[in-house]
Amino acid sequence: VQLQACGGGLVQAGGSLRLSCAASSRIFSIQNMGWYRQAPGKRRELVAADTIGFSTNYADSVKGRFTISRDNAKNTLYLHMNSLKPEDTAIYYCNARERLGRPYYWGQGTLVTVSS
Repeated sequence: VQLQACGGGLVQAGGSLRLSCAASSRIFSIQNMGWYRQAPGKRRELVAADTIGFSTNYADSVKGRFTISRDNAKNTLYLHMNSLKPEDTAIYYCNARERLGRPYYWGQGTLVTVSS
């Protein structure tokens, strides 16, 4: 699976962005898909995860502000980000794992910068 993330940019605090992650194959059967981020000098962290058959999972810092969703018809994963804060500034990566035991695939990352 090849993943292509886009949608990052510069936004003021309180603003919104929508990140997209286009997959090279059909995603309706991909068990795990998610978004991670890495801020300068920090470790990569989970932002949101979507697992087929389970509820979505969010980092505490983004709950109520971010929403992860899939469009199976477009083979695209989204991250809707509202009420952005400067601390959300990071490179955002999407990933996918077809099923347990298979490797994770990663997109190339898209930079989100939130100004105060």
